[in-house]
Amino acid sequence: MTSRHAAAVSTIEKLSALEEALSSVIRGKPEPVRLVLVCLLARGHLLIEDVPGVGKTTLAQTLARCLECGFHRIQFTSDMLPSDLLGVTVYSSSQEEFEFKRGPIFTNILLADEINRTTPKTQSALLEAMNERQVTIEGRRYPLPMPFMVVATQNPIEYHGTYPLPESQMDRFLMRIRMGYPDAASEREILRSDGRHLASQAVTPVVNAHEVAELQRVAGEIRVDETVVDYLMAIVEKTRNHEHLALGSSPRGTIALYRAAQALALMEGLNYCTPDHVKRLVVPVFAHRLAPDPRYGGNGAGVDRTAQILEEILQSVEVPL
Repeated sequence: MTSRHAAAVSTIEKLSALEEALSSVIRGKPEPVRLVLVCLLARGHLLIEDVPGVGKTTLAQTLARCLECGFHRIQFTSDMLPSDLLGVTVYSSSQEEFEFKRGPIFTNILLADEINRTTPKTQSALLEAMNERQVTIEGRRYPLPMPFMVVATQNPIEYHGTYPLPESQMDRFLMRIRMGYPDAASEREILRSDGRHLASQAVTPVVNAHEVAELQRVAGEIRVDETVVDYLMAIVEKTRNHEHLALGSSPRGTIALYRAAQALALMEGLNYCTPDHVKRLVVPVFAHRLAPDPRYGGNGAGVDRTAQILEEILQSVEVPL
């Protein structure tokens, strides 16, 4: 066995172990589990949106436990301040100088629980961190640990006491997924086990921070032929010129779809992307970035309407052979 082949086998084994560990807790949800790992491999941030009680926080916590990395969970509330997240500069009498006390954002995996329950001022504290992997406090820059991933959860914005995330922040999430209700068999299993299988504390780490960074590097080397790039760009162009969309995909969104397609190919044990990888990820990567035109049912329609438009776009763009 060559060293390259051995490395490929090792990569597949690690990814399979990660997927199996997540699935052992998140029962009956293979698609959300796979998309979480795709987002991790693509060096992106994840937004999990759904109604209460379907496992959003459990999924994020289980991912953190699968990784031997730093982890912090923050419960976002309406009275939370940016300094509660980033940290604060305080005067040290012993040192006779000001020193920066780092906040919980200085970690590898940050669970921003119910992110839409805090004010826009605190939400905006995440913008620089999510885009540049650093924070700036009083003119001084502080790099964040690598890898760095924000896993945010939110309830639908129609619920009381929430603040819609601005477009600039939504665009920084590589992917948005929904959990959905469990199927009957999985929910019956939850009932019969009295919820014991939901104990994510029992999950043991599968990979460490260095191995995560290596998996991300391998994902970034997955081959993407020009025909696949042309297909991706045709979809992007359609979002920017569609009469029912007021806002199309940004260049950041284009890069996100490219990286996600590479990551999905790696998850499937391939060293190249296909048009199908792109097609399968268009909705979770693009739907939260686009804005429907109010003249065509944009008000209150939100992500569901953009997902419908994206499905129409996918039907209209020819898939290369």
